[in-house]
Amino acid sequence: MAQHAQNTTGRIALYAAVGPDLTHYDVDVENATLTRQDTIALPANIHYCWPHASRPILYAASSDSASGVGGHVGANHHVSALGIDRASGALAKHGAPIPLPTRPIHMTTDIPSANILVAFSNPSGLCVYRVNPDGTPGAEVEQPDDIDPGIYGHQVRVTLDNRKVILVTRGHDAAGGNAEEPGALKVFDYQNGQLTDEVSIAPNGGFGFGPRHLDFHPTMPWVYVSLERQNRLDMFAFHGDTLLATPIYQAGTLAEPDNIRGRQAVGTVKVHPNGRFAYVANRASSSAEVDGQRVFVGGENSLAVFALDQTTGEPKPIQHVDTHGIHCRNFHIDPSGRLLVASHIMGLPVRDGGTIKTVPACLSVFRIGDDGKLDYVRKYDVDVGNRQMFWMGMVAL
Repeated sequence: MAQHAQNTTGRIALYAAVGPDLTHYDVDVENATLTRQDTIALPANIHYCWPHASRPILYAASSDSASGVGGHVGANHHVSALGIDRASGALAKHGAPIPLPTRPIHMTTDIPSANILVAFSNPSGLCVYRVNPDGTPGAEVEQPDDIDPGIYGHQVRVTLDNRKVILVTRGHDAAGGNAEEPGALKVFDYQNGQLTDEVSIAPNGGFGFGPRHLDFHPTMPWVYVSLERQNRLDMFAFHGDTLLATPIYQAGTLAEPDNIRGRQAVGTVKVHPNGRFAYVANRASSSAEVDGQRVFVGGENSLAVFALDQTTGEPKPIQHVDTHGIHCRNFHIDPSGRLLVASHIMGLPVRDGGTIKTVPACLSVFRIGDDGKLDYVRKYDVDVGNRQMFWMGMVAL
C-alpha cells in the first residue's frame, strides 16, 4: 500500500480491519509501539484499503461474500471513501459508497489518484472507477476493449510512471479431481483510466506459476512477484515499455522447504522504500482435530528477508524471522523504513510441549535494521471472535 505524498505532521496511523470494523492505532516509530484509538464500521467485511496519493482520504473495498472459492456468495459489495483527520488520524465517512459487481479482493489508485482500480477474484475481473473532484469514488470507466481477467485475480497495481497496469492472477492448484488452472500477470497499457493492448505473462503457459502479489523497485525497472502456490519470489524486469516474459531470478522463500506439514503459501511482497531489500510473508494455518478441537499442524509463519543486488536486482535471502502469529496475511513498512508491522488473520490452538494453548490473532512489531534485517519487538493480541483481521496498513498523516 502507498502512503500519502504529503506528510504534514510527521505522524503515522495504522488501520486494521476485523470484519467490517476498521480500527485506528497511533504508531510511535521511535518506541515501536501501537496505541489503539477509535473504530469505524463499514457496510461489510473489509477486504482491502488504499490511500489517496495526496488527500487525507482512505478508500476501502468491502463485501459480505466469503473469501476463497465455494463459500457464501453475498450481494453487498462496495468501495467507500473515508476522510482522515490529519491531526488525530481518526476516520469519518466521506460521501456515499459506490456498489461493486462482486467481491473485491484488492484495490489501488493510479499514481495521481485520478482513478480507483479494483480487482475481483471469483469470478476474476478488473474495473476502473473515476475519483470525483471531492475525492469520493465515482462512475465506472468504460473500457475500449474486452479484458481477459485470467483465473482468480488477486492484486492490481499501477506502475510508478502511471503507464502500465498489472493484474496478478493466481490460478489454482490441481485438487479434488480438477486439473491445475494456470496463473498469469495481465499487463495493460494505461491512460486516463482506460486499459488497452493486454499482454499475458505466463511462463510455461502459467502452469507451475501461481502469482499472488507484486511490488515495484522504487528506481529500477524491476518487478518482484510472490508466488503463492510455489513458495517462491520471482524477479521480472521491464525492457523499455515491455515486461519480459520470463523471470530473471527465482528464489525460494522458506527456511525449511523440505519440511512442509500442511498448506504452505506465500503471501504479500514489499520492497523497502530504499530499494535495497524485499520482504515476503510465508503463511501456514492448516489444522487437525485433537481431542475435539482443531489444532495447528505446524508450518512456517515467517517473514523472508532478501537483499537486492543493486546492479542486477537479484534477491538473495538473508533472514527468516518468525512472525509470532498464525497466517500473516498482511504486513506493512512505515514510510521512514524503520518499522514493519505484520497482521495475522486468525487465532488457532497450537501444541506447546504436552499442552495445547491458543495463539490469538495479533499485530507483530519489528524494527528494521540498516542491514534490512528484522528485530522482533512486541505484539498486540487482537480479539477477532469468529471474524478475521483481513487487512492492515499504515498511512502517513
